Formats: sequence, C-alpha cells, structure tokens
Amino acid sequence: VPENIGELSVKLSDRHFGAGSDGMIYISPSERADFKMRIFNADGSEAKMCGNGIRCVGKYVFDKGYTDRTHLRIETLSGLRELDLQIAGGKVKSVIVGMGKAAVGDDIAFRAGDADIVCTPVSVGNPHAVIFADDVEEIPLTVLGPQIEHHENFPGGVNVEFVQVLSEKELRMRVWERGSGETWACGTGATASAMAAILRGFTDDEVRVSLRGGDLLIHFDRESRHLFMTGPAKEVFQ
Repeated sequence: VPENIGELSVKLSDRHFGAGSDGMIYISPSERADFKMRIFNADGSEAKMCGNGIRCVGKYVFDKGYTDRTHLRIETLSGLRELDLQIAGGKVKSVIVGMGKAAVGDDIAFRAGDADIVCTPVSVGNPHAVIFADDVEEIPLTVLGPQIEHHENFPGGVNVEFVQVLSEKELRMRVWERGSGETWACGTGATASAMAAILRGFTDDEVRVSLRGGDLLIHFDRESRHLFMTGPAKEVFQ
C-alpha cells in the first residue's frame, strides 16, 4: 500500500478531477484467507468493512484470473468474510456475502440540529445508526447526515441510514456514509437496516433493500443468527 494512501484516496475519489468513487480498495495476500482487503474512504480515512466493496473484490480476483475458486474467504479489519461467486459467461455477475452476526443496541433518542432523532445502533463490523422514516426522499440527508455522523453519541463517527418500510419484503434506504457522505449504495448499511427492521417485526427474514444504486437482498438465518447479502458486481472501467 502506498505511503500516501490517504491523499491518493482523496485524489482518485474526486468526481471532478479523479476517477470518481466512494473510496479505494487494496487487495493483497493474506496468511489467514484467500485475499486481504483494505478499504479507504473518499476523505482518506480507513474503514473496517465495506459490503459493496467486498463484492467488487470477489469479482476482481476471479475475473482477472487471480483465483478460479467460486467460494472465497476475505480478510478485513472487521474479521473474515466468506463469498460465494455467481458466474455467468465466465464472469462474476453477483456475489453472496456472509456478513456474520449483527450487534443491535437499544434505541437512542437525541437532537441533531432542529430534528428529534430516534435511531437503532447496529454493528456489522462497522457502526450504523438506523432511523426509520415515513418517506426517505423527503429527508434532508446532506444536513442531517453529517450532524448525526459527528454527534457526541458516536465518538468515532457513524454511518447513517434512513429507512422506509415499503412492505414485509421490501425496504427503501438512503445512506450517509462515515467519511464519504451520501452514497448510492452501502452493503453494510443495507444489512444493518434489514436487521433492525427484522427484529422490530417490520419485515420477513428475507428482505429486499432498494437503494439509489440498485437493490440488495438480505437474508437472516435465525438458527445461526448470521446475515447474508446478495448483490450484483459490474466493471465500469479500468
């Protein structure tokens, strides 16, 4: 990994003068797994885990010929994650990610700016504040997002999800990611939001999470208490 990784991540993530991204991922050898993944946010900070990013890792190492296996173990800062690659035409089209167990805390009520917030804290290897709303499109995310991300209740910062329950099988979500701002998708955020909705009885144990960048399918296995995320992976350019 380059010494100036933070600066490089900021530069390349810039949507006007760089490649444009929510962050950068470095893939390296691992002594514990098939590969090791490190993810750096658009502000140069390092994240512990990225659900969308790890699907991209699976597609990259298979499509580029670094492995011919369709079941992979990936080392992250939040532990090992297992991937099952779905292949079509010799390329990875989608990936199932074993997201492990979620730690769900008691609801927290606080004030952010002019808004009264009630959130469910959820950790899936990184911290999330899940907030249920009647209409996520009406939420002033660029105002509330940074206020909640840096609120004193979350000393290390937090990812913020606003979630709308559409039915027992579908959620709509908007996300303000710690270190990157509003993004069009967040795999760990979708997993955390689904877990909060399932435990509240809002949805079934398998739920589709609709985001601005597409849909993710989250499945909760009650016997093992593990969560599984299924979503697409597509190469845009190189």
